[in-house]
Amino acid sequence: MELTILFIVVSFLVNLIQNVIPYKKLEYKLNRANIFTGSILAIFLAFITPFCSCSTIPVVASMLQNKMRFGLVMVFLFASPVLDPTILTIMTVLFGWEVSVVYAGITSVLSIFVSISLEKFGFEKAVKSFVFKNTSLNEKKFSIKASWFETKKLMKTAYPYLIMGALIGSIIHGAVPTHWIANTFGGNEWWLIPIAAIVGIPLYIRLSTMIQIANIMIIKGMALGPVMAIMISSSGASLPELTLLHSIFEKKLVIAFIFSVLFMATMSGTLFYFI
Repeated sequence: MELTILFIVVSFLVNLIQNVIPYKKLEYKLNRANIFTGSILAIFLAFITPFCSCSTIPVVASMLQNKMRFGLVMVFLFASPVLDPTILTIMTVLFGWEVSVVYAGITSVLSIFVSISLEKFGFEKAVKSFVFKNTSLNEKKFSIKASWFETKKLMKTAYPYLIMGALIGSIIHGAVPTHWIANTFGGNEWWLIPIAAIVGIPLYIRLSTMIQIANIMIIKGMALGPVMAIMISSSGASLPELTLLHSIFEKKLVIAFIFSVLFMATMSGTLFYFI
């Protein structure tokens, strides 16, 4: 019940804030910014547009059609699914503000680093020529009624995943022996982190589902490094998203995207391990 109230309140506040954000001006500045300023703007845009991995693709396609810099578009693509203000708030409640701050910082820096690296290696040439319906972000008028309507829409789509995560977490909590999780995944072995990252890719678990499962796994004794790795890989890349990406990216860029998400998940888990 606490998470439900938190989910509704934060979602409503985010929708209110989105009403006063000048998206057109933001896109204009993003298109003309240098790589450092542009990356910060792309992270900010990703944060205020909390999409799942599949929902990000149409916006990415629109950005590419509008001739936005490839590296900055990729920053948005990597960061948007993993930087969700609602989920970060829930993460703060469950894990503490220190974990949330470190998580946001690590995912932001790695999103920028990986995206600039892909641009430097010339992967921009692997973007296909395509015709896509323009789905750029539109500015809205400030409206409490409209914000509440958007919040209810989000509840219909995202809240079932929150419930699903609570259900799976409660089953794990009651049925899976604590000592088994602690002995299998609670050790300091480095290889647990990349395995968790690889396992996460085909799962397509939204952060709103995974975060509560992760909470129970940590309570049961699972180390924080593998938990963060599987959270990032499962939300950052999925089989449906990869199918959509293949419509605008050539195969070598799709493969590079998969390895980039694995790298981000593994590095994040490793950094959490050391921190």
